[in-house]
Amino acid sequence: MTANTPLEARCDHCKQIRPLFLYEPDHNMHAFPVPCEWCDRDKQPLLCVRCWGKEREREENMPMSAAEEQATAFLLQAAANNSRSIARQEADKAALEGIVAATERAEVES
Repeated sequence: MTANTPLEARCDHCKQIRPLFLYEPDHNMHAFPVPCEWCDRDKQPLLCVRCWGKEREREENMPMSAAEEQATAFLLQAAANNSRSIARQEADKAALEGIVAATERAEVES
């Protein structure tokens, strides 16, 4: 058995002996204390390809909870604030570079 060969054992979902893969949630909410069916599990299941795909589809199609909606809204607002802050910093930098260039031209002319 090589490192790339999956473990063959009983699937935690369908209970059939098949090559198994660890199911890991993929919803990017781990940084926030948002209760989540997938993250709150004591142990992530080992699933065959068919059951892994069904679990992924169920996770993707599940509507967001109120806590997830709040966390998403917070992230979107933070990103918008960050982009405005970056734009303001770039504008300030351009203004300062313009002042420096004007000052250097004035010193050369005098």
